[in-house]
Amino acid sequence: MTTAATSAHPGGTDLHALLAGLNPRLHPMPRRFLFVAHDKAAARLHEALMMFREDEGVTLIVDHDLEGPELVADRLLWAQITLGVESSLDAVGMMAAVSAALAARGISCNPVSAFLHDHVFVPWDRREDALDALAHLSA
Repeated sequence: MTTAATSAHPGGTDLHALLAGLNPRLHPMPRRFLFVAHDKAAARLHEALMMFREDEGVTLIVDHDLEGPELVADRLLWAQITLGVESSLDAVGMMAAVSAALAARGISCNPVSAFLHDHVFVPWDRREDALDALAHLSA
């Protein structure tokens, strides 16, 4: 007999409720993904919306106009779509459903989960298509 686990994290875990309440919101300015060496990362942390350390260096998500000689920038501009629903860190299936809906329309995505909300980064020129796909998913 299996019992439902109770989430120790704030936010919802019911997949149907999460998808019904997605409430996707587009950030008005494009973002960029940057890569910087470990020894240069500290000087850039105050500019980062997100930072993740990998063995090879540090990935930063920043405003689109941030540049510097020590940074390796992705050429694409990315739209940040924040999912307004508060999802638990241990919710199952929401980001899979979101990425599948975007993939069905040929839209690449880079999901980032924060403590209360998930964020999806899609190519800037596909942002309206992505919002439409997410609206249909939550309908």
